[in-house]
Amino acid sequence: MKKLTITILALGALAAAFAFATKPNKNMTPPASNFYDLKIKSLDGQKTIKFSDFKGKKILLVNTASECGFTPQYKELQTLSEIYKDQLVVIGFPCNQFGEQEPGDAAKIGQFCKARYGVTFLLTEKIDVKGENQDDVFKWLTAKEYNKVKDVNVRWNFGKFLIDENGRFIDYFASQVSPLDKQITALIEKK
Repeated sequence: MKKLTITILALGALAAAFAFATKPNKNMTPPASNFYDLKIKSLDGQKTIKFSDFKGKKILLVNTASECGFTPQYKELQTLSEIYKDQLVVIGFPCNQFGEQEPGDAAKIGQFCKARYGVTFLLTEKIDVKGENQDDVFKWLTAKEYNKVKDVNVRWNFGKFLIDENGRFIDYFASQVSPLDKQITALIEKK
């Protein structure tokens, strides 16, 4: 009986330690006080993309990958950025977290996107969109605590986040939703 009691106590202590270690750190500095305070490096690492530069335009932020079944959406994203160039900024965030479908370095990613899909919209450095090394942009986008609308669990490549002209979160669209879907274009066109 004594061994059983010790085993139960040990398991309880282990469970408590695990729970403590996996809880979010409430003392962690928020990624930004508002969306326009966020910034990220460009794909080539040569410039900083400041979201405050896009005030007055809607922004579509998409986690991308070059070897995914949804990769043809690059073409649709390019089309969307051309159709709505005066009112929308499209930004792709290469990410290798889902099926390791973005294994290339910055040069390879940039070359692929331009040669295969004619991409001229902004691409950022390769980042993590979830987990321990989640980029601050996606911390803000995925947590209701910061975006003030809802929690979002990015489950695969080509998840789409739409931000309004004032830096407010509008909505999230899963991978299966085409960038040219009426759900998205109606919100872009909405004044």
